[in-house]
Amino acid sequence: MAVEIVLVIAGIVVILFGLWDMFHQLLHPRGQGPLSGLVFGLVWKASRATGHRFGIALGPATMVAVIMFWVLIQGVGWALIYYPHVPTGFLYSDGISPADYARFAEALYISLVTLATLGFGDAVAVEPALRLAAPIQGLTGFALLTGALTWFVQVYPPLFRRRASALTLKALAEAEYAEKLPQLQPWAVLAELDRISEQISQICVDLDQHSETYYFQVTDAELSFSHHLPYALTLQRAAQASPALEVRMGAAKLRTMLTQLSTVLSPGFVSGEGLDEIFAAYTADHPHRRRG
Repeated sequence: MAVEIVLVIAGIVVILFGLWDMFHQLLHPRGQGPLSGLVFGLVWKASRATGHRFGIALGPATMVAVIMFWVLIQGVGWALIYYPHVPTGFLYSDGISPADYARFAEALYISLVTLATLGFGDAVAVEPALRLAAPIQGLTGFALLTGALTWFVQVYPPLFRRRASALTLKALAEAEYAEKLPQLQPWAVLAELDRISEQISQICVDLDQHSETYYFQVTDAELSFSHHLPYALTLQRAAQASPALEVRMGAAKLRTMLTQLSTVLSPGFVSGEGLDEIFAAYTADHPHRRRG
């Protein structure tokens, strides 16, 4: 009886840890679970050591790995609860002998089948407590599947916004906007500065709420926000030197957004002192290739 209680408590702890990590990764405003963040960090370090050979597949593959960890945690947690009741707490279909399988392997099988809501019916709970636990686990599995699908849907809009900002900065750099800024009308410069500031502020929120998007590699320099980000700092410094007050105000706003972005990047993802060093580290952490 004491062993059964210990296993049930251990199972509940494992289940709650998995749900806690899912909550922090999918629902918490900061968007990073302790286990999920560890997995992303370790995979990114391994990828960095190999020169990011997996390219754009790294981010999605790591998300799948995290989801598999969640499934495994839930499966093992519920298996610990079922284990003391195998096989006496279940009614087996004809032709199935529970004695042919190891007890924990059988408990894990029942747990995973219930978690996936497959409903094979080859092992049905007969004890009242187990009959109550099985549908609760089924709801947990449904929530896990729904959360995983929603996670994949939510992760791509921040990546699209980052690419759009990269294209904006690329176009400004090719037009030599910072160099020609003194020749432009102040109101036009202010509008451009405000647009960039808005994009940077959105990226700050995206990286804070969807930290996993940092680990998505963009191998094409044309679409790499990390590659074009230093030009935003060049533009800010050129605007700060303008004699027009409204342009300097726009530059101050852009400086604030760039500083906020640097606090999101360092020390969470890269290390550095000052905007130039932090942005250079960000660029170096996301190598790319040019078209053609």
